Amino acid sequence: MRLPENPGPGLVLCYAYLWKREFEAGLREGRKDRPAVVVLGRRDLGPTPVLYVAPVSHSPPAASHEAVEIPAIVKRHLGLDAQASFISATELNVFVWPGPDLRPIRRASATEAASVPCHWGYLPRGLFHSLKQAIEQNRQRGAAGVINR
Repeated sequence: MRLPENPGPGLVLCYAYLWKREFEAGLREGRKDRPAVVVLGRRDLGPTPVLYVAPVSHSPPAASHEAVEIPAIVKRHLGLDAQASFISATELNVFVWPGPDLRPIRRASATEAASVPCHWGYLPRGLFHSLKQAIEQNRQRGAAGVINR
């Protein structure tokens, strides 16, 4: 699997995301590989970056402040499916890069596996800014959770 050289904020990774409800039920591994957006990368905590990622889901949020919808044009540009998708603004996973939960964006034969990337690309700046604002508002309300992986 090919890793990006510099996994910065806004990068959309393929990641085995562990939801808070799954973690609270005793699971320690995500049950589904899904897109997840790098929200923050910290390089001041050790020799490798620590990334905070927000999950992408097809399920609409219970309330509008809980997620940011990805416009269809952005999904097409990234190569994601055509279903409506939402980036959660209420929970994050934190992991040391690169981490065992990264996944290739598509299945590959053994001969091509090393060349398949684990990322689709970056969100547009404006969409990423909206996500950061939504996460910060939820954090201030006490409605944002973090799961350390």
